[in-house]
Amino acid sequence: MMDESQHAAPDPEGEKTVRQKPASGNAGRAGRNWFEFLAQLGLGETFARLGTAVLTFTLILVVVGVLQAFFKSAVLNTSATNAQAAQPTPTPPVELAAMPAQVAESFGINRQASFHTNIPARPRQEIIKYTIAKGDTVIGIAEKFNLKPETIMFGNYYTLRDDPHNLSIGAELNILPVDGYYYEWQAGDGLNGVAKGLNVKPEDIINYPLNGLDLATIGDFSNPNIEPGTWLVVPGGWRPYTSWSAPVGVTRQNPAVARVLGAGSCGQVADGAVGLGVFYWPANKHYLSGFDYSPETNHRGIDIAGNTGEPVYASDAGVIVYSGWNDWGYGNMLMVDHGNGWQSLYAHLNSIAVVCGQSVDQGTVMGTIGSTGRSSGSHLHFELMHTQYSKVNPWLYLPPP
Repeated sequence: MMDESQHAAPDPEGEKTVRQKPASGNAGRAGRNWFEFLAQLGLGETFARLGTAVLTFTLILVVVGVLQAFFKSAVLNTSATNAQAAQPTPTPPVELAAMPAQVAESFGINRQASFHTNIPARPRQEIIKYTIAKGDTVIGIAEKFNLKPETIMFGNYYTLRDDPHNLSIGAELNILPVDGYYYEWQAGDGLNGVAKGLNVKPEDIINYPLNGLDLATIGDFSNPNIEPGTWLVVPGGWRPYTSWSAPVGVTRQNPAVARVLGAGSCGQVADGAVGLGVFYWPANKHYLSGFDYSPETNHRGIDIAGNTGEPVYASDAGVIVYSGWNDWGYGNMLMVDHGNGWQSLYAHLNSIAVVCGQSVDQGTVMGTIGSTGRSSGSHLHFELMHTQYSKVNPWLYLPPP
C-alpha cells in the first residue's frame, strides 16, 4: 500500500493544469449563470433572437460591400475598353486635284426663275349653261356646282315652272354663280317691290357686280333706270313655290275644291270608310325610282318604283274624293280621304279601277302604275297630307322597306 505522504505529493505539471482549468470553468460558469439569470427574468429567448438578427445583418452588409466592389471594377474596365475602341484610326492624307470651274458649278444647286404662278381658285363670276343629261335630278345638279337645290329651281323658272319633273334631257339650265334667284326685269317693276318679293334689300340687287348697276345712276327706286328684259342675279333671293300639285284639304265634306286640278274632281260624296291612321305601302316595291321627298325642290311626295301595269293599293281605308285626269302634271290621279284628317294621293297611273265616292279598305287595288302626265318613266308618285300638318314626308309614316 502507498503511504499518505506519497498520495499527497504534488505533481508540478498536474498542478499547473489544475490551476488553468478552474479559470476556464469559471468563465463558462459565469456565462451560464448570466444566461440563467436572463432566463429567470424571461429575457433569454429575446436576447437569443437579437443576437441572431445582429449576426444576419452583419453578413448582409459584408455581401453588399463585396458586390459593390465587384460591379464598380467591371464598369471601370468596360469604360476603358470602349474609350480605347472609340479612338479613330488615322487615315493617311489624300491630295485632291483641282476641279475645273465648269465641273464644280455643275455640282451646285441651280436656282432658275419660275415663270409659273399658282393662283388660288376664285369664286365663279359668270352664269354658265348646263345641258340636262339622263338621270339628272335637281338635287344632283345642285351638288355638282355646290349650290342649293332651290337655286337651280329659282334660276330656271321658265324651264321648270317650280316643278322638278320638268327636267328634260337636252334642255339647258342657267347655273348661277351664287345661291339666289335669277329675275327678269319687267316693265313697271320697282326695286323696293322686287326686293321685298324676293326677301332681300334693294342694295343686294344693285351692288352685285354681275348686274352692272350703279347706285349713282339708278334713279328713283320706284321707277329705276333698268331696261325691261334685263336679267338680274339676286343673291340670297327666294320666294314660296307655286303649288303645281293637289291642294291639302280635299275631303269627303268638300271634294269640289279639287275642280281646279282637272276632270277627275268629284261632286258631292256620301260618307264612307274611315282609316286607322296607319299606312301601308301602296305598291309591291318599297324603294324609290325617281324623286325623293324634297321641299327644297317643291317635290312633296316620293316616287315609288314600279312597272307599268303593276297594282296600286289603298294605303289606308277611306273614300275616293278624286278619280281621273289631273291638269297639273300628275296625269291619271286618285285621292283618298281617310276621314280622320288624313288624305293620300296616287299619281301617274296607267289605269283607274275606282270611282268618286267609293269606299275602299286598306289594300284595295285601285288602279295600276303608269307614266302619265309629266313623268320620266313608269313609277307611282305617292303623297300623304293632313288638314292640320299639310303635306308630310311619307317615309315617316310608312313601315320600314
